Amino acid sequence: MASSSEPSWDFYRTFLAVLEHGSLSAAARELGLTQPTIGRHIDALEQSVGAELFTRSQQGLLPTDAALVLKPYAETLASTTAALLRAASGSRDKVSGTVRISASEVIGTEVLPPILARLQARYPDLIVELSASDTVEDLLQREADIAVRMIAPAQEALLARHIGIISLGLFAHRTYIERYGKPTTIEELHRHKLIGFDRQTAYIRMMQKRYPMLEGTSFSFRSDHSIALHNALRAGIGIGFLQIPLAGRDLNLVQLLPEIEVQIDTWIVMHENLKTSPRCRVTFDALVTGLLDYTKENSARNGS
Repeated sequence: MASSSEPSWDFYRTFLAVLEHGSLSAAARELGLTQPTIGRHIDALEQSVGAELFTRSQQGLLPTDAALVLKPYAETLASTTAALLRAASGSRDKVSGTVRISASEVIGTEVLPPILARLQARYPDLIVELSASDTVEDLLQREADIAVRMIAPAQEALLARHIGIISLGLFAHRTYIERYGKPTTIEELHRHKLIGFDRQTAYIRMMQKRYPMLEGTSFSFRSDHSIALHNALRAGIGIGFLQIPLAGRDLNLVQLLPEIEVQIDTWIVMHENLKTSPRCRVTFDALVTGLLDYTKENSARNGS
């Protein structure tokens, strides 16, 4: 029978760390605690919920069915606690405290840093957490305060600003063109070295539907990491897609087959409850201004 005592939040935090790392020692290193303390936390949580949460195996600690049932609730507790701490870190009248932003790998690493640099220069007491990942974080669950998304928001409790279209085109570095020349037709792409994802994605399926002649194209360089693909393009490994405003910042990148273009709709969203928060309001406005300016950089510097 489960204990009537309410489990401490620390127990759930420890539980999530053991789930992620698969061992007491790794969880202890992650949380800055001792291994015996981690063990006591798990024992206490198991006593409270009345079920065994982990079994030992050669691969480490494996979660039981009870642990897998508990996991989403513990994750919700974690995101709620993080949101509470961010809210408590700021004041009502001063721009200070922590704001967490979610954006794709490319936007987060290539586009947002100068925007955020200007923002923090203006508001030195503002702390920014940036989650640069292609995983969409749930704003209703407060996994982030503000998000830059490439899809229209469907949740009613979100405040959204439509930024517009960011276009992608095919590019190659000048060194690649010097070695292999330029494709002049879509069919010629099949004879070139192409850069792409190592798995089928909705983006790839959309491209194949729009340009059927691309179906069956093989990539000579593949990765599941957007920045790795961009760096391969900049290194002259092959031809790949890049956001046109971003490519326009590099004189060595040449746009190829401009008739091939992918358009991505872009939005900035945050939970409507945060619109009166000074730190979230100024961050939201700064992202809108910065990304609107970015979308205006709509032509790459093409070379011969």
